[in-house]
Amino acid sequence: MDAISDPTRRAALALIWNDREHCVCELMTRLGATQSRMSRHLKVLRDAGLILDRRDAQWVRYRKNPDIRPEFAAVIDAVLAAEAYAERQSA
Repeated sequence: MDAISDPTRRAALALIWNDREHCVCELMTRLGATQSRMSRHLKVLRDAGLILDRRDAQWVRYRKNPDIRPEFAAVIDAVLAAEAYAERQSA
C-alpha cells in the first residue's frame, strides 16, 4: 500500500492510530514537519481511506477511519508494530 510507504506518513499514522483525534498542529510539532508538508501527507492517508478529517475552526483534526476493513487494519497494525519494534531495537 503506497499510502504507508513514506516514513513521515507512517509516523503520522502511528500517532493517529490510537483512536483519538489529533490536530494537524500537534502532528506538525511531534514530527517536525511544516504545515504544507504535513497536510500533503495527511491527504494521501485520507485519500487511501485510512483516516478521516474534521475541520475545527482554523485547524483540521484527524482520526482513524472506524470503517476501515479489518484486513487492512490488521496489515497496518503489523507494519506499525514492526516499525516500533525495530526502533526499540536500534535504540
